[in-house]
Amino acid sequence: MTALDGRVALVTGGGRGIGRAISERLAAAGATVAVNYRRDREAADETVAAIAAAGGSAAAYQASIDDAEADAAMVEAVVNDHGYVDLLVLNAGIASRGRSVVDTDPAEMERVVATHAFGAHHLSRLVLPSMRTRPRGDIVMISSVATNSMSANGAPYNMGKAALEALAFTLAKEERQHGVHVNVVAPGLVETDMGVRLARAITGNREMDDLRALDAGSPFGRVCQPDDVSGVVLFLCSDDAGYLTGQRIEVDGGGSAG
Repeated sequence: MTALDGRVALVTGGGRGIGRAISERLAAAGATVAVNYRRDREAADETVAAIAAAGGSAAAYQASIDDAEADAAMVEAVVNDHGYVDLLVLNAGIASRGRSVVDTDPAEMERVVATHAFGAHHLSRLVLPSMRTRPRGDIVMISSVATNSMSANGAPYNMGKAALEALAFTLAKEERQHGVHVNVVAPGLVETDMGVRLARAITGNREMDDLRALDAGSPFGRVCQPDDVSGVVLFLCSDDAGYLTGQRIEVDGGGSAG
């Protein structure tokens, strides 16, 4: 028996980058994984295939998480297929364009905040009825150390992640009585496609395309990897974290503290 046998996980943005690492890690621990994607069906299918090849169980489900109706249809489909959702990882996100507030298009701000915050609210609301019927529920929200510094030229992203964390800490108080744990994982810069876009926005270097060039100046001599994040997510959903809720764990090699 493995740590998550019998559990059903919905991972948003679960086909690429950090989301794929989380999907594969949870499946390896015994969970059935619903891999959400917005547009990249090919990546979601590749993740599902990799999970199946490793002996796990997964299926892909499409929804743009900032769309409440699409979210409702997706959750209904997952519950119809698997009976319930008792593990939700809110990982889907998009980067902002690295502009100052005065130069930011309102549509960008609305799109980024809706993806990170509104979508998380929609999906939490939708999965909780089935989650409350289970012996244990877990909601893990993937935030960012960006909320520590609120750096310039990233207001939409900073706002979205700050609202995501506010939701997590509110839910942790509301849902503890129902046996639902709600926690936040806040990575630093992670080597993913989105990480490259964030690094370009932060540094202003539009030509940057290889984050491993930053290894020498990174904690432990390397840039954070998706598996560094997925391991923390698995821990938070395991019996070893059975008395944890309302916590925020930074996965940045101590970089923020240093």
